[in-house]
Amino acid sequence: MSEIRVMLSAAFKEAYVELVPQFERASGNKVVTTWAPSVQIMQRMKDGETVDLVIVSAPSIDELRKLGLVSADGRADLATCGVGVAVKAGAARPDISSGEALKRAVLAAPSIVYSHGPSGVYLAKLFERMGIADQIKDKVTRVQGEPAGALVARGEAELGFQQVCELLPVPGIDLVGPLPADVQEITTFSSGVHARAKNPDGARALVKFLKAPAAAPVIKAKGMDPV
Repeated sequence: MSEIRVMLSAAFKEAYVELVPQFERASGNKVVTTWAPSVQIMQRMKDGETVDLVIVSAPSIDELRKLGLVSADGRADLATCGVGVAVKAGAARPDISSGEALKRAVLAAPSIVYSHGPSGVYLAKLFERMGIADQIKDKVTRVQGEPAGALVARGEAELGFQQVCELLPVPGIDLVGPLPADVQEITTFSSGVHARAKNPDGARALVKFLKAPAAAPVIKAKGMDPV
């Protein structure tokens, strides 16, 4: 039995925690997992931490490749997911049927939360493009280390934004829906074999398992689209 060390963000978590035990049973390998926000993963990699496999957004994997921290041929796309909007369970659902409707909902909401991850980076730019960033800045909270939906569930924010796959498992919230198509952002989540991986073959075997047709229904059920 060999050990495969993986570091990943929460976006792929729900599918991962269901699929990895299947991989361990089928392969006889042991997967040791470290969870961390995307921002922390990038910093830890740059600071010299070594694992066998990293799973974060595709742009982050590409950055790690440019830095020589992920093998040049080590990127494999696993799944895509769009950004969603959530409210507290039972609360009124705002109209988010178009970009303009979303803009009105954001301006009307007394409090908003989104993450420091890929969805949050996109939303900050989106609100700037909409011309409302200054108007809403005092009512925006950005979280790291817990889902944006958790603050919505506790009543600390009225509107929560994050990848749909990260909102779905949060208890106490209702998913209003994905962002409207005219302002939606689809993030690809990818794996990268670390350039100094102790078990690169094990890492590639795990990636192959996660990309196999049998894994697709699990990924789909968790709010993502397999690649």
